[in-house]
Amino acid sequence: MSDWLHNLPVGWMAVVVLGGTYLIAAAIFVGVSVLAKGERQRAFKAVSPGLLSPLGVLFGLLVAFTAAQVWSDNDQANAAVNREASALRAALILGDTLPAESAAYLRTQIRRYTAEVTTEEWPQMAAGTATLGTGAHHLAGALVSIMKASATDTGPQPTTASLTGIITSLQTVLDARRQRILISQRSVGLSKWCCILIQAVGTLFAIALVHSDNRLAAILAMGIFATGVGASVLLISAYDRPFTGHFAVPPEPLLQATAEQ
Repeated sequence: MSDWLHNLPVGWMAVVVLGGTYLIAAAIFVGVSVLAKGERQRAFKAVSPGLLSPLGVLFGLLVAFTAAQVWSDNDQANAAVNREASALRAALILGDTLPAESAAYLRTQIRRYTAEVTTEEWPQMAAGTATLGTGAHHLAGALVSIMKASATDTGPQPTTASLTGIITSLQTVLDARRQRILISQRSVGLSKWCCILIQAVGTLFAIALVHSDNRLAAILAMGIFATGVGASVLLISAYDRPFTGHFAVPPEPLLQATAEQ
């Protein structure tokens, strides 16, 4: 699905998706109604109503499998952001055991990292253009500085456990960042959208054929199914990209974890 659709407010997204679905259904209804005359109408009526059930089941399976991918991506995105925030908070807490100058430098670098992530990296993830090559230099610099300061500082030295904890926390931050960037590049592929569309159109066409001799029944049946198709597409589209749109995963956990106390 295109970027402009994902960035629409939910209300307008619903208008576009449902409106497009109803237009397709209306075009199919008009086309079948025009063709359903004489010998063709008898051929249309020969289509068994029993065909509708397996077609509907197949459409439901396609939607279910696609939705399962979308929910999994969103769950993983939330988990990665929360893990990153927890690791940042742990690094700040453990940083208090460092010498004053090193602790202040660590806090500064972590907050610079958070500011860069939330103001630059998040919009890039929303656009699907974020890469692993940028954004981590603040943490890398902090880690190197801490190790050098701890080796040369003549004041009170942090314990090995504290240093290990800080290093582990920063490594966790970098790993969680890598995961969320990779997840931000995921979306429902064009082939899956095409399969869903083909199945929906085929089912609508079958409904129109089965009810070709009763226009009111065709309108009602196609309208009900088209509403279900539109709702399914709307739901998947709204959550298709975990970091894009109204329901995007927010950076607030990172900001809260690194906020001044």
